[in-house]
Amino acid sequence: MPVQSLRALLMCSAAGLIAMPALAQETVDLAPITVNSKRAVQVDESTSETVVDEEEIKDRQAATIAELVDSVPGVNLINGGSPVGSGINIRGFGATGTYGTDQKVGIQVGGAKKGSEELYRIGTQLYTDPTLYREAVVKRGMGGTFEYGSGNFGGLLLLEPIHASDLTKGEDGFRLRQTLEYSSNGDGLVSSTIGAFQQGNLEVLGNYTYRHMGITSDGDGVARSSSGYDLPSWLINGRLTFGDADQHKISLLLSETSTDERDVPYDTFGTTGGSFGNVDRQTEDRTAVLRYDFDAPDTELVNLRVELSYSDQKIDQEYVAGSSTCDDPTNPCGFPGGFPAGGFASVNADHRYETTGLLIKNTAYLDTGMIAHELRTGIEYTHRKRLDANSAPGGVDKRLALFVVDDMSMGNFTLSPELRYETQEIGGSGYGTYNNSALMGGVSGTVDLGGGFKLLGGAWYNENLPILDDLGTPAYMTQSEKATTAELGFSYDGGNVVAAGDTLALKVVAYRTHMWDVTSYTTPTRAPYETVDMKGVELEASWSHTSGLYVDFNANISRGTGAASGTTYDWSGIPADTAQISFGKKWGETFDLSWEVVAAADMTRATTPTKGYAVHNLRAVYRPQDGALDGTEIRVGVENLFDRTYRPHLATRNANGRTLKVSLAKTF
Repeated sequence: MPVQSLRALLMCSAAGLIAMPALAQETVDLAPITVNSKRAVQVDESTSETVVDEEEIKDRQAATIAELVDSVPGVNLINGGSPVGSGINIRGFGATGTYGTDQKVGIQVGGAKKGSEELYRIGTQLYTDPTLYREAVVKRGMGGTFEYGSGNFGGLLLLEPIHASDLTKGEDGFRLRQTLEYSSNGDGLVSSTIGAFQQGNLEVLGNYTYRHMGITSDGDGVARSSSGYDLPSWLINGRLTFGDADQHKISLLLSETSTDERDVPYDTFGTTGGSFGNVDRQTEDRTAVLRYDFDAPDTELVNLRVELSYSDQKIDQEYVAGSSTCDDPTNPCGFPGGFPAGGFASVNADHRYETTGLLIKNTAYLDTGMIAHELRTGIEYTHRKRLDANSAPGGVDKRLALFVVDDMSMGNFTLSPELRYETQEIGGSGYGTYNNSALMGGVSGTVDLGGGFKLLGGAWYNENLPILDDLGTPAYMTQSEKATTAELGFSYDGGNVVAAGDTLALKVVAYRTHMWDVTSYTTPTRAPYETVDMKGVELEASWSHTSGLYVDFNANISRGTGAASGTTYDWSGIPADTAQISFGKKWGETFDLSWEVVAAADMTRATTPTKGYAVHNLRAVYRPQDGALDGTEIRVGVENLFDRTYRPHLATRNANGRTLKVSLAKTF
């Protein structure tokens, strides 16, 4: 089918489904199934979504957000262990070995958009601490992303900060939670203090976390970096509910995370200064979100949210004289007249992104005949300002978007059409101003086949509008990147499968993505790609038994190619085939023991092949339910138990060697 025809079909299908008349169907009520394992499989979602909840965030004891979500199938790291050096890759898009992001994976923190643009050899620009969050939602692919933004070909990461009610459990009073954590590899130390206050309809939470990480080493004892880092973070989250029917709610989120590194390699993906040399680097990430919610007490048609958000990401860098291998009169790396005194332009450069957003969204619950609707409509304005840097153009990117999403339930069927129209004005001093617009969307759905089985699928069309980093290339400023994705799969949710008293949930999704009008990537010979094609299969499964035994499993198989001038190349962003399985046992709420195996196959479809590996991790949780230790949580984990030296395929450095992690938390 021609691309234009497919796009027209997707647009017409989505618009038609939103206005579709009622279809008579019988409603089938199934008994709820509870899977008591590490992670619940989202079997009722028609899109590819994984939720990492607060309990799993604590269990994983991750040092960075990237380390927290890399256990999701289809999600992989470009390195890890450093908030500046790690990057997130979803379905072959996102971080690359050159840039921390390619603008195809979206990130939002409490409603504020995060992430910057093509900063050379710097990581994902998500400088924040995992302890600040109660939930991380990963949406793989385009499905379910259009109410949050455009251009998310790979997917979307949504981080939800902790709330006071997470500690107070809805009861009046003050709660204090103190967590201390130690990591043997690099002598890492973490102190996290949370204070939560609730009085009636007022909730206030404050958190301060200080994370120190020294120099970590791989399985052979070789240092993975030249220095460690310190990462202080704080967060304030407040909420007030008022009105005769508690229909009004005002909330405010403030957070800040910073690092201060001295004489460290500019190249955050490498372990030495090399030709780029070292820098003194300071990073700051600030977030502010003011939100008003109105839940009309006399109608289900008005559930309004007005949200004003501000994100400020700042990177200050200063070249350390003499640190580059090129900073040598006898070997200036081919620079006429010698190596630049201030270092490469990209090295001695300051970067700052300020993004202000205003969102007005309404959720209406209504029935049309036998169809139950959850209809979300909204308008969003974003103003993004980029500082003019030595190595990159500055400017302003202003966007206005309208979106509509309708989750429809019709007995055994669900359909979720979604549309987004976005218009853009982008420009900078000396570069001119450009105007672009795009209409995007698609549809997903499920069919209940009975017996716990559901068929699911979807198709979407998306565009990635021009970015500020490309202002110096006028041809790119009027050409958006375009892509389609199709998914097909099934899910199962049932009980008494292997033995009486057990529950099983699984989800299998196959996908194919086609991208064209490419501006972000070039071939190994530096020629621009014309098209990019991705395909893969993702599997998630969870089994548990009333005895407390449980098993979690996920796997990812993906392939990708890029084409230019009649030549097809293996896609450099595709990870190795991976599988992950956990075996565990719970004794009520008191004990939880688990053994996890993470395995990857040999990767030969790349210019730099990597060997496969299998890594073993052990975790134990002890939560006394009474006595003096009531409210205490003790967690012990051993990662890379057999101290194996290995390198995940997309990484540029080896992974951590054996690491013992111990944490002690107490809620007062």
